[in-house]
Formats: sequence, C-alpha cells, structure tokens
Amino acid sequence: MTPRTQRTSQEVVVTGVGLALPGADTPRELLRPADTPRASHAPYDTGARIGRRGHRYKDRATQLALCAALGALRDADLIRGDGDGGDGRELTVPGVTVGVVASSNLGNLDTACLTAAAIAKESVAGLSPMGLPNASSNVIASWAAIHFGLRGPNLMLCNGATSGLDAVHWAATLVTAGRVRRALVIGVETRNPVVEGLLHGSADGLADGLADSSAGEPLLDGAAALVVEGAAWARARGAAPAAVLGRYERRAELAACVEALVPGDRTPGVWFTPEGYGTPRDAEAGRRGVPTPLPETVPRHDLTAAFGRASGALGVLQCAAAVGWLGGAGTGTRAGADALVTSGDDAADAMAALLLGPPGRPSADPRQPGGAAA
Repeated sequence: MTPRTQRTSQEVVVTGVGLALPGADTPRELLRPADTPRASHAPYDTGARIGRRGHRYKDRATQLALCAALGALRDADLIRGDGDGGDGRELTVPGVTVGVVASSNLGNLDTACLTAAAIAKESVAGLSPMGLPNASSNVIASWAAIHFGLRGPNLMLCNGATSGLDAVHWAATLVTAGRVRRALVIGVETRNPVVEGLLHGSADGLADGLADSSAGEPLLDGAAALVVEGAAWARARGAAPAAVLGRYERRAELAACVEALVPGDRTPGVWFTPEGYGTPRDAEAGRRGVPTPLPETVPRHDLTAAFGRASGALGVLQCAAAVGWLGGAGTGTRAGADALVTSGDDAADAMAALLLGPPGRPSADPRQPGGAAA
C-alpha cells in the first residue's frame, strides 16, 4: 500500500520533460513552424532509446511511452546510469514516492481490434498469450510502472479530447493530496492501419487493419512525458523546476475556461490552442462560432498542425511545449508571463484549460489544495 504524505497546498512544479517524436528532441523544438514537412522526419526509432529488450511483447504505443518516460525521468534526475538494456533504470528516490498517470484514447486500439478479429476467425486458439496483456486499457501506465519500478498510484485516462490535460491535473492532484511526492505523466498516441480505419476508413478496415494510411488528416505517432512534483520535494533533492503548474479549469465551452483563468485585465504570454482551432475544418464543423476569447496579439500555437492529430496525447504535448516556451521567454517582451494550454471541443462534452508559469515567481493562479480550481 502506498504511504500517504501530508495533504498540502504547496506549489506543483514540472521538473522533467521527455519526448519520443519525429523531428523534436527538446521542448523548444515543439514550437517549430506548422509548415515544416512531416515527410522529412522518419518515424521515431524506439529501439535506439529502450533497446531490444524494451521492445519485447509491447505494442507501439507502449514502446513510445517508455521512451518518453525515460527522457522525463532522466531530465528530472530521478534515474541514473545505464542499467540493464542500456536504458538506465536505477531510481534516485524510493519507487513508492512516484506515481504514474497516462493518457491515450487510441493507443492499444490495434491490439483490441485484432484480438477480437482473431477470436472471430479462429476462436481463442488463435491468440498469443504474450500479446494478450496489451489488450488491457491500462497497459501503458502499467508497463511504465513495471519498467521503471514506480510503485505509487497508477492511473490510465481515456477521456476524449481533454484526456491529456486531465492527466496532468490528476497527477498534480495526487501530489497535493499527499498520495505521492511526484508523478510521471505520459501522453501517447500512435498511427497504424487500425487507428486509420477508425478515423478515416470503414468498419471492415477497422476490424481487418487494412485502412488506407494515406487518407485523411495526419495523425500523431509519438509520446510526451512530464514529471510533476511538489516544489518542496523538488528543492529537497536539488531539482530545478522548469515550470509551475497553475489553475486548471474544465467547463462546457472554451470561452468559459479562458475567462475563468485569464481575467480581462491580463493576458497570457502564449496560447496553446485546441486541435484545429480557427482552421477551415473547424469553421465547417460549426464549432467555436464565437469571437476568439483572447486578443489577436497573443501568440498561439496549434501543435497538431505540426505533429498531426494528437487526441489523448495533446494536453501533455502542449504542457511540454509550454515548458519550452517558458524556457525561452525569460528575456523577451513577455518575460514572466504565463502559458495558457487549452484542449477539447465546444461540440463535445467539455473543454479543459491549464496555466503554467515560470519558475521562481509565485503563481498568480495557484492550484488549490487537492488540485481543484478555485
């Protein structure tokens, strides 16, 4: 059983970021122009990061998640050395103090659909006992905990368009509620014929994994990971924070989320917009047909324009990009400003928003005890 630490209202900070994406190795590189050709970047090579042993009996989404997690844990100085398999898994803190919260809406869809198709065609005799565990919806979070020895609470979110930001929020809530001192947050999605079949193809293509991967909008094939940690615990082990997590809001509409976090007398330094915000596709769908909730002078980034539709990984990817922006804004005209991250869809069930601020400055909108917005 995970020991409970004292419930606290201390700041929650980001102390590590890891990426497993084609064409982006650092948070700053997530801010690349949207017109950068995707074809110029080969698919991310997971074997180069986690080795052949890390690949065994794991689906693509889990492999990507482990690569991003390794980067985040290293960046936060939570693991040391090159351990068995060349990936360095020796923790610098007790494993029971680290939780895992992962987000993916489509990560193991291929395993689930192909398993169902195999049963329909050959009965259970056609299944591999080594691959069947990948059909669990919690497989990504579970493998991350097993692989790195993280024995705190373990959660997997499959919560639609807001799932990634929800994962960051609930990880921070675990910290402020005293369940863990720090948590690894992972957002991952992958592109394969089954996912293409769901989003672009037919029901037959979904079952058989025969969808045309060249059809429709590009999809993300990658992962992002963060380490979120109580500020006091980070200071105690000498870890330098990269960002401070501010308030989180979940509302029915984008404008309500933004208004709750950003009063009219101040604006954020940058806005990471929901997927496809302001694009022709967005307008044709009849969504967000209201005036933009922020002045046009606020720089904005739609990461899906550069990396493809990110679904459950988007919120974590946006937070990683916000860390990159905050790291480069210290001397500019927007020095000291917050980054606003928003995910979701007015036409769906909810919108979510989160503020991230620069380290070393008290947050203007601190998280409340338990992580809830005020």
